[in-house]
This record gives sequence, C-alpha cells and structure tokens, in this order.
Amino acid sequence: MSGLSIENISMRFDLPNGSSVQALKNVSLHLKEGELMSVLGPSGCGKTTLLNIVAGFLAPTEGHIAMNGHKVHGPDAERGMVFQQGALFEWMNVRDNVSFGPRMKGQREAEYGSQVDHLLDVTGLGDFKDKAIYELSGGMQQRVALARCLANDPDVILMDEPLGALDALTREKMQGLVLKLWKETGKTIILITHSVEEALLLGERLLVMAPRPGRIHKEYRLPYADMGVNADLREVKKSEGYSQTREEILSMIWDMEEEIMGRTEAAQ
Repeated sequence: MSGLSIENISMRFDLPNGSSVQALKNVSLHLKEGELMSVLGPSGCGKTTLLNIVAGFLAPTEGHIAMNGHKVHGPDAERGMVFQQGALFEWMNVRDNVSFGPRMKGQREAEYGSQVDHLLDVTGLGDFKDKAIYELSGGMQQRVALARCLANDPDVILMDEPLGALDALTREKMQGLVLKLWKETGKTIILITHSVEEALLLGERLLVMAPRPGRIHKEYRLPYADMGVNADLREVKKSEGYSQTREEILSMIWDMEEEIMGRTEAAQ
C-alpha cells in the first residue's frame, strides 16, 4: 500500500520505580501521498511521541509504521523532520546548511545546486545564502530548516511545533509558506501544533488526540488549507464554519484539560 500507514501503535514507557506510562494506545491511520495533516491535543496526549515513532527515533511497544508498503525500522531519508528549534549547523552558512543532505549522500554540486538555489528562492532566502545562521531571525532560521528538509527530497515531512517560537506576524507568514510548499512539492506533511487556529489552517485533515493513554479522539476533514494556498489567511478565518469548528475543538480540548486536572487533584 502506498503512503504512510500507522498500524495499531501503542507506546509504554517503563519508569525506574517499576511503574509505567502508557503514552499511546492502539493508534491507527493512513495518509495518502500528498496529504497534509495537523495534530493537536492537550499536553501529554502523545503527539510528539507519535511523531518520533513515525520518524523512526522510537520503536513502539506494539504495532508498526509502514511507508509505501515496507515497515519502518529507524530513521530514513524518506522521512524528514523539522523541529521547533531549527537544529541548524551554526558553523555553516545558509546555503551549506540547505545543501548538507545532498552532500552527505555524495551528490556533486552539479546534481543538487539548482534545486538548492530554487529552494532558497522559494523560501525567501536567496539574498541570505552566504549569511551565518546566527545573523538570521528566528523566522528566517525556520525557513532554513524547512528548505534543508526539502533538499533531501523526503516523501513525508514531519513538523514538531515548527512555528511555536515565532511572533504572531512571522508565524502567519510561515503558515502561508508551509501551504505554498505543500502544494508546490506534493509532499505528505504531518504537523504537530498546540494552536487550534494553526491546526485548522494547516490541516486538510485535523486529528484531535486525547490523553492517558494517547489516542485518536476525533478527526476532521477541512477545506481551509486548500483555500489558504492562494488567499490571505486572515480572510480564510472568516470562512463559513471556521469559527464554529474552532470553538468546538477548543471546548473539546478544554474539557480534556479539566478532566486531567481533576484526576491530578484526586490523586493528591
């Protein structure tokens, strides 16, 4: 089966005191090639754990991940990761950061040069290619991280709160860039976020997860990501049904948080 399959994933962390934490329980879903899915939920619902399992950084306690019909057993270039902090190489300039993956694969400048330059241009980094990383703003650094991921030409891009540390205006611009690159490249994208608005704007599929154990609570299929590719995101937020869905999800997550707080207080 083509695409990304998450097959009955469970994850338990055993603690030194003999107890354990069930981070995920029986999570299953399938993403077709080119789908954009946002994932949100209260703290402790296993969002990042799930992403790390898909990336191959963690091995699940039960179940497996399959990519285009073969099981995932560890990190691979077919799955690229963009972290909340860019994890860039400070001693390299922008262009060297973006071209790092192709160079590590043994490709020559003649093979990767034009694609790297295209990515620099489309992410607005063309005039900054010789700049050191420390000379860039946080938003520009995240552009570098996104371009570096794309330069490896992964089938799936995994994003763990990639815009969470940005100011509101920069974050909105980056949201638009993510949508533009999604449509241009046709990549499958999974984006973890704590922002309900961001999840609505950047998810043609939106997954709400519930905690203890982490599991899929509800899934939405939404039109706003497609609408936002060629429209002002502030105008998209005025679309029919947007505010109603936002309030529904906010209430859903708020109720989960209240339940968690109630359990915590009862245990004390």
